[in-house]
Amino acid sequence: MSDAREANGDGAPLGETAHGSEPSHGQVEDDSTLAATVEAWLAEHWDPDLAVEEWWRLVAEGGWTAPHFPAEWGGRGTAARAQSLVRSTFRAFGAVMPPGGLGLLMAAPEILTHGTPDQIERHVTPILDGRLAWCQLFSEPGAGSDLAGLTTRAERDGDRWRISGQKVWSSYAHQADWGMLVARTDFDVPKHAGLSWFAFELDQPGVEVRPLREATGHALFNEVFFDGAIAEVDDLVGGEGNGWAVTNTTLMFERTGIGAGGAMAGWPPGGPKGGFLGMRAGDAAAVEPPEASAKVLSADELIALARDRGRNLDPHVRQHLARLVEHTRTGEWMAKRAKAAGASAVGLANLGKLAQTRILKGTTSAAMEILGPDGLLWHPDGPVEGRYAEALVFSTASSIYGGTDEVQRNIIGERALGLPREPSADKGIPFRDVLRRATDLQQGGDR
Repeated sequence: MSDAREANGDGAPLGETAHGSEPSHGQVEDDSTLAATVEAWLAEHWDPDLAVEEWWRLVAEGGWTAPHFPAEWGGRGTAARAQSLVRSTFRAFGAVMPPGGLGLLMAAPEILTHGTPDQIERHVTPILDGRLAWCQLFSEPGAGSDLAGLTTRAERDGDRWRISGQKVWSSYAHQADWGMLVARTDFDVPKHAGLSWFAFELDQPGVEVRPLREATGHALFNEVFFDGAIAEVDDLVGGEGNGWAVTNTTLMFERTGIGAGGAMAGWPPGGPKGGFLGMRAGDAAAVEPPEASAKVLSADELIALARDRGRNLDPHVRQHLARLVEHTRTGEWMAKRAKAAGASAVGLANLGKLAQTRILKGTTSAAMEILGPDGLLWHPDGPVEGRYAEALVFSTASSIYGGTDEVQRNIIGERALGLPREPSADKGIPFRDVLRRATDLQQGGDR
């Protein structure tokens, strides 16, 4: 999951590259052959007495964290779908899965696409071996669905940039060491032209992370405040003022990754704050992912639940489950297509994101149909300690996080289908003037 925000407007096409090229998606390999290769490697290397940090170093050296990356970038040059297959094979074997997180989902492929060789060397390897965790620093209180309207400021100060402003809805920021930061480096050009993308170190003076308590009672999301914090010049990715193109690439990787239900982007968490690096690998392998107890339901689980509750012959339940299976398979197909197409998948990643929303809401709706009033009971009285009630509450967020459903449809219509763009009152206007107009309108309304 990620910030509840969207990038929609004039700018570079999704996936446009600056300094590099997107990660290769490799050759299609038979799934059973790949699984056998993974199992053979695990039989030779898995040692439950290693520390997780040592184990993940072996995994990264073997190219298993991101097998779909080319070998020179720390992968094995496999097909894009291999990542899910590798992770499931690790888990079935009883080994700790490769490190997860938003760094793997977005930051690593982003830096491989737009970064310099130095940036790739410094930032990608610590993601692949789990040493460092990342978060996304995009959304702001005044710039959600209109991401290009952000006002967090980056001002050049010699060989560094000083960052001031606020971000919100930043998933896993409380566990992150680095962030994907989009800030405004020029207020005197139109809003899409004045943005820059930084690899930003969070553990420094001038940065405050505040968890946000959600309706579920958890605090996955955060708000982050910057007061003169530092981003190094060498950590500006894609060039000054090119942040909109870089950001669109980031969003493409995000939507491709979370579409149709998505992989467990945050599991197992890398970095020292995730709590895994120092654990014995055998103990860490026994830890259940948090998603296994809440939020994410599957069609197979709900079919079993219907049988257990004696509702599997109810025609309403059966129809609900049939639609859910159909949506899940369609969503999985779209997600695979988007991953295979990579940066050329204009519209496919967005369709996958819409499918994910439909699936998450469909699963919780089906659960409520099966359970009736019992499904609304919260922890500890509800079925499976309130799992279904929590999933129901959380599912409403799927229409917002990772980009709203409405703007996903705009992107599909405008960029994939070539339909006319929505009118834009601030097109071509320096962003400083846009802010001034907004202030004047607000002050006029307050009188």
